[in-house]
Amino acid sequence: MDLSKIITGQLIVNVVVILVVVHVVLLTVAYLIYLERKISAYIQDRVGPNRVGFDFGLPILKKLTFGFGFWGLGQPLADGLKFLLKEDYTPSGVDKILFTLGPMFSIIPALMGFVIIPWGGVWVMPEFTLPLIGTIAGGPVHVAGANVNVGIIYMLAVASVGVYGVSLGGWASNSKYSFLGGLRATAQMISYEIPLGLSLLAVLLMVGSLTPERIIGYQLEHGWLMFSQPLACVVFFIAILAEANRAPFDIAEAESELVGGYHTEYSAMRFAMYFLAEYAHMITSCALFALLFMGGWDIAPFHNLLPAQTSNVFVVLLKFGVFYGKVLTLIAFMMVIRWSLPRFRYDQVMQVAWQSVIPLALAVVIMTSVMVQIRATGILPMILANVVVLAGVMVVMPYLPRNEPNRKLRLAGSRFYAPEGHDISTAPTDPMALEDRPVEGSLPAM
Repeated sequence: MDLSKIITGQLIVNVVVILVVVHVVLLTVAYLIYLERKISAYIQDRVGPNRVGFDFGLPILKKLTFGFGFWGLGQPLADGLKFLLKEDYTPSGVDKILFTLGPMFSIIPALMGFVIIPWGGVWVMPEFTLPLIGTIAGGPVHVAGANVNVGIIYMLAVASVGVYGVSLGGWASNSKYSFLGGLRATAQMISYEIPLGLSLLAVLLMVGSLTPERIIGYQLEHGWLMFSQPLACVVFFIAILAEANRAPFDIAEAESELVGGYHTEYSAMRFAMYFLAEYAHMITSCALFALLFMGGWDIAPFHNLLPAQTSNVFVVLLKFGVFYGKVLTLIAFMMVIRWSLPRFRYDQVMQVAWQSVIPLALAVVIMTSVMVQIRATGILPMILANVVVLAGVMVVMPYLPRNEPNRKLRLAGSRFYAPEGHDISTAPTDPMALEDRPVEGSLPAM
């Protein structure tokens, strides 16, 4: 059997990309926690983690880092050891199988979605020989974990599975706080998948393909889609914030009313898996955002500075660096949003989805369909169309029926909001309170 016909150059590149990117994502997840703590410290005028480092007790390294232990870069390692050494506690009355499967269903989809991302474009691989296998033919290969025609559909399918981890954790914990957190997260993630899919549909209508490489190729020719589809870009970013349970949409783990939400009863590494899954979801969703609206590995919005196909390995690595740099920039922006905006109430989260974001996304899809039909998909016509849609939505929105859950109700006897026709007096009625003189016997004898 000739293995060289089975093990092609594309298969080798796919395996290498998966192995490399998985480890890069896991390392990035660890240091995203450090980055978030430093960003929150900067916003709150604090120092943040700066003690744990890698100076190994050597005086020269301590002097180079001014005694700060490489600025606290060893903090993720300390946090990981803490999770490993903590007691893995399982409360009584839980469904042990589902209680264990919950974190797994949360982190596995987060580590599967990136495989369709074309990190380095197309590489012209040279022909080479492997022992026990034979000669591997060279040629153009896609620098991605998997090059499939329905890559975007695969990403959506994998991302939608993440809700099962949250639901299982909330249901199996045998806790009312976890159960309510699971219900909230499920309703939120299902609701915001609708505008996410609609904004994605607007992009696919313009590009005309589900293949990630062709989406990037369209932007190389016509400019980044964040300029021609600004409303879809904003809606998509709001949706991925909600899908990742990030503030201001983190009502599933609102400690002010739910203790910790769906992971209240989790500890040690099972809690860490939920914790890490949130950051892994951020990486995957931001990679998809960069692919759809920021040109993927393209550097300039309107100029193709890097070739789509190259035989130079350094150019491939540069493309990967540009793509991953965009992902990290978007994640940092998410973190700034978390520490700048207050958390929404649950009714506000659902109201934003169903009464604001979803109608806007539907209007964007209709507008995009019309512009594609009349073949006016240039940047200027699309910007004008987006302005018209936004203006129309702003005019129509006040006239749409809305449910106001916090409206004031008139209450009989209330001195603040009494029923109409009720004369409420708050003045004292006791005669003693009406007289401005001391009561006899109330003053001490002189």
